[in-house]
Amino acid sequence: MKNFTFAGVTLSLLLTSTSMHAAEVYNKDGNKLDIYGRVKPEIYLSDNNSVDGDQSYIRFGIKGQTEINSQLTGFGQWEYQVAANKVEGDSNTAKTRLAFAGLKAGDFGSFDYGRNYGVLYNIGSYTDVMPEFTTESYAKTDNFMTTRTNSVATYRNTTFFGLVDGLKLTVQFQGKNENDGRSTSKQNGEGVGTSLTYDISDTGMSMGMGYSNSNRTLAQRDLTYGQGDNAEAWNAGVKYDANNIYLAAIYAETSNMTPISGTATINGENQSISGFANRNQAFELVAQYLFDFGFRPSIGYVYSKGKDIEGVGDVELVKYVDVSATYFFTKNMSAFIDYKINLLSDDNALQLNNDNVAAVGVVYQF
Repeated sequence: MKNFTFAGVTLSLLLTSTSMHAAEVYNKDGNKLDIYGRVKPEIYLSDNNSVDGDQSYIRFGIKGQTEINSQLTGFGQWEYQVAANKVEGDSNTAKTRLAFAGLKAGDFGSFDYGRNYGVLYNIGSYTDVMPEFTTESYAKTDNFMTTRTNSVATYRNTTFFGLVDGLKLTVQFQGKNENDGRSTSKQNGEGVGTSLTYDISDTGMSMGMGYSNSNRTLAQRDLTYGQGDNAEAWNAGVKYDANNIYLAAIYAETSNMTPISGTATINGENQSISGFANRNQAFELVAQYLFDFGFRPSIGYVYSKGKDIEGVGDVELVKYVDVSATYFFTKNMSAFIDYKINLLSDDNALQLNNDNVAAVGVVYQF
């Protein structure tokens, strides 16, 4: 079904910025503490009952640092989200998004450990700028090192050891996450990843590449779909952010990493499919313009194709155009409408949902 339209939905109801405006609460004797957050009441409108309805939440976090000596600084960050669309007493309303701490030593770089963004997100973040629907082609939460995940030790150097401003090196190690009751799709073995990005001074241009390779858990290797010993991925991207214009594109490929689920017709019978694509190709594109009076239209394209799925072959997993508009009343208050035009066919091989979805909301952030 694709008959949902915007009738009756007006721009006066509109959105949010993806950035946070931290408020400094303490800064003395080398110790600094900032808090940030957002309140986001929003609703999804769709023919698909599984996503239609209230999606409101509140998110808040703290960032702090302490000067140990002239060359060494300690830092930490914690970010938490609470759903506002649940009944009181529901135990499944809150989650920790980030929780890590580390040390920074001048041009030698920084090292931290905890729950943090995976190394592939250094490039994936280029297209993670649409108001609501974005980064869905290959990046999944708690899916190896594609986006937010557990047990990552991360080394970062933002000036390539003081030699090149804007040349950023990241090396990341991830510990095993397996025996804590999590689903198979969110497990991982030990892994390592790296990325190199370059912000070209005074041009607004940035580009980068990332790579990761992880062991897969026994439960993942025993699945019917996606049985390899290793999960591997690489991505590359470019963005332009200047003169009120934002343009970005990324391409990524994964092996035995991207989760799949659905129902497929195999040998004339409907069979449940659950596991990982042997291979996945992904592409994301976004273009935005910010008018001086605070209005920001946006258009994006997100595509993902699973390759060589046993008994099924090649399958389009994600395919949509994203059209959105944001109006910023101030840097702290905005409104948005974000419309996902689903381009998956009605007869797609895994019988995946192909309904259009609109998200409408307002955001207060600090």
